[in-house]
Amino acid sequence: MDISNGQKALATRADLKRLGITVSNSTLLRWEARGRFPRRARLAGTSVAWFLHEIEQWLNERAEERSRTHYAEF
Repeated sequence: MDISNGQKALATRADLKRLGITVSNSTLLRWEARGRFPRRARLAGTSVAWFLHEIEQWLNERAEERSRTHYAEF
């Protein structure tokens, strides 16, 4: 999501949790290293955030994958 002045909106770890992404930080780091999750941006010191539009795109890709994949017969 873009902010009106052209800057990118950021998502914090708390924002990820609100979006339902509740995996551990270690898992996020592993996914990022493997290219399975958007890479974080370091803000200052140990503060990090993710670009919200990349997180939204990642969630949309998961939804698309879900619609194409049949996991089990019930």
